[in-house]
Amino acid sequence: MKLAGISLTVVVAAALAAGCGGGGGSSSSSSAATPTQPAPSPSPSGRVRLEKIGDFDQPDYLTQSPGSGDLYVVEQGGTVRIIRDGQVVPEPALDITDDVTSGGEQGLLSIAFPPDFQSSRLVYAYYTGTDQDQHVVRYSVASDGSFDGGSSREILHMDDFASNHNGGLLLFGPDGDLYIGTGDGGLEGDPHRNGQDLGSLLGKLLRIRPATGSGGAPYGIPPDNPFVGTNGARPEIYSYGLRNPWRYSFDAKTQALSIGDVGQNTVEEIDYTPKGAARGANFGWSAFEGNNRFNTDQTAPNAVPPILTYTHADGGCSVTGGYVVRDRSLPALYGRYVYGDYCLGDLRSLVPEIPQARDDRSLGLHVDSLSSFGEDNAGHVYAVSLDGPVYRLVQ
Repeated sequence: MKLAGISLTVVVAAALAAGCGGGGGSSSSSSAATPTQPAPSPSPSGRVRLEKIGDFDQPDYLTQSPGSGDLYVVEQGGTVRIIRDGQVVPEPALDITDDVTSGGEQGLLSIAFPPDFQSSRLVYAYYTGTDQDQHVVRYSVASDGSFDGGSSREILHMDDFASNHNGGLLLFGPDGDLYIGTGDGGLEGDPHRNGQDLGSLLGKLLRIRPATGSGGAPYGIPPDNPFVGTNGARPEIYSYGLRNPWRYSFDAKTQALSIGDVGQNTVEEIDYTPKGAARGANFGWSAFEGNNRFNTDQTAPNAVPPILTYTHADGGCSVTGGYVVRDRSLPALYGRYVYGDYCLGDLRSLVPEIPQARDDRSLGLHVDSLSSFGEDNAGHVYAVSLDGPVYRLVQ
């Protein structure tokens, strides 16, 4: 099978979120993270550029702990690294490589710190276990920023039947609840029809309230979740009809939700809903791929159409969702949504609007194997390459 002339073998061998099925493993290398490079001089033209902050071993996410200057870089193989005062801390903050299946679209896929981190000292991780299932696990964080592996508590365990379409992003929303993006389970064409099945946690955006103690239920359900009390529906579900929402984000100013949902063989899409409008929203998969009809045995009542789609005909294979930029030091991008594609590597931005985005254009910047974007407490935006480099967007 080909994706717009790109062999599936090439895509799956490295892409965490490749659009088509398969899950061939790429093994992690053992190279350690290296110190950051000196910051280049400001651009006299005022154009947005990439400032390299370090090299890592198959990085796939970056975030920051609230109330701290530490940046955390997630490595697919099962480690988390700290950047402190511009330097990479030699010892990893977390090493669970023995617990993680890594390669293709599997691995340690993200971490998330709660808003009350400075008092709770907790962090949450999403990874593919050695059982091939998806796990959300909580850890305590020591005063030096490292995670206590012995403190782990499993919050959520999702059975999975294939190696691809694992979702993987944990994010605490503006409401303080934990959002969990899950893929439809894998293979091709949503064979189990999970996207539209409210009885399955797969192909969804979940919303839960993790317990902070050591006993009792591992999480609670926000009472205003849309399917609480609905017969046959999982109360954890917040939105549905998603294929592989690899990366999504909330606008720090408006609280609008943007989702980069990875497509099948033809169409990649970006979904966008204003504050609160994603509650109970159906994004259409697998009745639709983008705006195209897909599985004709599926219906998607009141499906929310994407604000932007693009096809694999241009060489893309897997959308990498980003952020609406709220960094005042990036005036050229302020209020614009930055995103890219794993195969193309071209960084782009658009103005997110309903029913359609406008002014979609290239930034003139390229990141090979674009696995993710990240955002810190100050709103600075980062681009992550699975090949190793991590960059900050500067102007």
